[in-house]
Amino acid sequence: MTKYCLTVTCPSKRGIVAAIANYLADQGCNITDSSQYDDPVTGRFFMRVSFVPETGAALEALEKGFGATAKTFEMQAKFHDETEKMKVVIMVSRFGHCLNDLLYRVRIGALPIEIVAVISNHMDYQKVVVNHDIPFHCIKVTKENKPTAEAAIMRVVEDAGAELIVLARYMQILSDEMCQKMSGRIINIHHSFLPSFKGANPYKQAYERGVKLIGATSHYVTADLDEGPIIEQDTVRITHAQSADDYVSLGRDVESQVLARAIHAHAHRRAFLNGNKTVVFPASPGAYASERMG
Repeated sequence: MTKYCLTVTCPSKRGIVAAIANYLADQGCNITDSSQYDDPVTGRFFMRVSFVPETGAALEALEKGFGATAKTFEMQAKFHDETEKMKVVIMVSRFGHCLNDLLYRVRIGALPIEIVAVISNHMDYQKVVVNHDIPFHCIKVTKENKPTAEAAIMRVVEDAGAELIVLARYMQILSDEMCQKMSGRIINIHHSFLPSFKGANPYKQAYERGVKLIGATSHYVTADLDEGPIIEQDTVRITHAQSADDYVSLGRDVESQVLARAIHAHAHRRAFLNGNKTVVFPASPGAYASERMG
C-alpha cells in the first residue's frame, strides 16, 4: 500500500494544522497518523503527518501543489514515500557491537534502512560486512592525510546516494567542514559518562568510582565534539557486585539499543532539529512490528 508522510517546520502561527489537513483532504489523501509540537520558547512549530493517497495522488504533484501553502506559512516542508528505505553509510573503527547489531536489525527488517556501504579506518570487520553483501571501504586516517581521507569518505557517501552517516563507534574526529556539510545527517553514539570520565577506558573509570548507572547518548554530530542535539538516551542500573567487565558488557548493550532507536526515529522522519535540541515524535503503534513482519 502506498503511504506518504509530510514533515513541516515553520514559525508558529494560527491555522497551520487546518491548512495542512485541508490541503491533503482536497488531494484525496486520508491522514492515518499525525504528531505536532509548538515550542513556546523558540516559537517554532513542528509536524509530521502520515497519510494514504486514496485517489492515487503522486508524491511530486503533492509537493508541487503544496508550494503556495508552504510559502504562506514560511514552511520547510518535505513529502516522503514511507515505503522507501533510507540509504545509510555506517562508519566503524575497532568496537563492532553497534555495527553487528545494526546489521542484524536490518537483516530481520527491524530498521527501515538500507546499508549501502561500511567505512572503517581498520580492516577488522571487512569479512563480516562483505558476508552481508555490503561494500566495505577501508580508509585510513592520519593527521597528515585527513582532508584527503574525508574527501574519499564523502565520495563513498555521494556515490552510494546515502542520506545518513552513522558513526557506530567510529573513533576519528570529523572536521568542522564535514560536520557542516552533513548537518543533521550524521548520527553518533557514545557512553553518557561525559564529561566525568574522558579518554581511554571510561567504563573502568566508572567502575573504580562505583557508578550505579550506565548510560548511552545518540546525537546529531556538530563541530562541538559530543555536544550535538540529542536524539535518544537510556540507562541501565549497576550494583556493587558487578565487575568492570560487566560494566563494559552492559554499556555495549545500551549503546547498541540507543543507536538503533535514534536511527529508527531519523529514518522515519520523526526527529527534527530545534536549535541545540531536537523534537522527536513517538513511533506510531505497531511500527516496529510491521517492519519485522515485512
